[in-house]
Amino acid sequence: MLYRALHSIVPPLARAVWRPTVRGLENVPRTGPVILASNHLSFVDSVVIPVVVPRTVVFLAKSDYFTGTGVSGAISRAWFEGLGMLPVDRDDSRAAIASLDTALEVLGRGEAFGIYPEGTRSRDGRLYRGRTGVAHLALTAGCPIVPVGLVGTERVQPVGARLPRIVPITVEFGRPIEVGDRFEGMPLGKARRELTDEVMAEVQKLSGQECAGVYNERTPEI
Repeated sequence: MLYRALHSIVPPLARAVWRPTVRGLENVPRTGPVILASNHLSFVDSVVIPVVVPRTVVFLAKSDYFTGTGVSGAISRAWFEGLGMLPVDRDDSRAAIASLDTALEVLGRGEAFGIYPEGTRSRDGRLYRGRTGVAHLALTAGCPIVPVGLVGTERVQPVGARLPRIVPITVEFGRPIEVGDRFEGMPLGKARRELTDEVMAEVQKLSGQECAGVYNERTPEI
């Protein structure tokens, strides 16, 4: 009940404030398990996508957002819970494996799961090589992947800015990539790599970013 109440308030409020430009929303299935695979430019990406999609999209968020105290902690917790996010401890060495298990549980319930194949946000605006977790999920769950291209979210709250800014944001959804039996008989590692590269190529078309050609390594937060 609490989630439904929060979800009926948070997304409309965020849409009213930022008024993002949205394209290709018809490409997101209204029901059934689906993975939304997006480029990653800012922490607000996990807010923008659930706000514009007319169904719940589950993202994993840092557990810190759910453990604050006092009024600010309660507001942060309500905001992220209202968007359907689940806490994950990014400093736990087992978090990556646990997050895939959580994602499969979400997909197994017929819900939508959001993921950033780059692994962490781009700090130079380039699109980094995708990690194969997204393909693992799609091949295991047998569900489609919808590529997502975000533009402008890195300007909402740049490093050093204390408050979010109202800037133009574009969210574009590509056509679903169906897994089907295309990879049947192919070695699993090769299948994951080919599917991931296909997803990232579509994300690049939507976002218009320059490809870095390498993996993005997580750096300490400043």
